[in-house]
Amino acid sequence: MGSKNKLKRFKENETFSNVFQPKRPELVDADYEMKGSWREKFFKNDHPLILELGCGKGEYTTALAERFPKKNFIGIDIKGARFWRGAKTAVENEMSNVAFLRTQIELVDKAFGENEVDEIWITFPDPQIKYKRTKHRMTNSDFLEKYKHILKPEGVVNLKTDSEFMHGYTLGLLHGAGHEVLYANHNVYRQEGSPKEVTEIQTYYESLYLEKDKPITYIKFKIR
Repeated sequence: MGSKNKLKRFKENETFSNVFQPKRPELVDADYEMKGSWREKFFKNDHPLILELGCGKGEYTTALAERFPKKNFIGIDIKGARFWRGAKTAVENEMSNVAFLRTQIELVDKAFGENEVDEIWITFPDPQIKYKRTKHRMTNSDFLEKYKHILKPEGVVNLKTDSEFMHGYTLGLLHGAGHEVLYANHNVYRQEGSPKEVTEIQTYYESLYLEKDKPITYIKFKIR
């Protein structure tokens, strides 16, 4: 994507009422104004709040929001030029149950209050296979602690990935730490009874993986 196109998208994001772009100090050094108040201040309802972490273009966020109109969805990514597409789609389709937050995933516990979130989706994250990159792996112990803080006691996390490594690493960590695995599958498109929101919603890259017959894995779990 050219720099002019990026700048155009950044400027358009600033005009969208469903896009939030706090500066890092707003999250780290102060109490962010939306923290603990997303339902009250933006969605204006008490419906369940679901996050998609690393939402990319926002395809999954908007698709889930369309499928579940009685739930609130927030896509989170540091790359605003990417989620511009999802934000624009939501604005054009007058979807009042979708928002996008531009920030780093490691600050998620600064953007949301304790027990504020009902569910988290992590879709096709970078598996960070190299050992030195494990601190950035989105299901490592540090991240799980942050998720636990913002999730309600019975809140769930969904991990959908094309990486067998990420799938195996996460399962091993969950079992080893005594977390509750509700569902796990190495190939959701080959298994009868897979959740519909997992198999009937696909990102662009996911469709490419499927064309190459690459298995898509899925885990649903609770953090204890």
